[in-house]
Amino acid sequence: MLRGSLIISASPDVMGGTPVFTGTRVPVQTLLDYLKAGESIDDFLDGFPTVTREQVIALLEEAEKQVLGMVA
Repeated sequence: MLRGSLIISASPDVMGGTPVFTGTRVPVQTLLDYLKAGESIDDFLDGFPTVTREQVIALLEEAEKQVLGMVA
């Protein structure tokens, strides 16, 4: 599970408990919205410099594992 990891955190004190990239106030949903709109990871990172490329890649890799695990 990603929540509470080094990638995503959720706390009632930060954005009302919305899952955010750890160490930031940037909701994970914002990345997903960017990608759904056809924006690139670079566009997202330009807009949210507190999130690192490593965090984004780690999130996507973990999501990939979980999705593929559901069908295995």
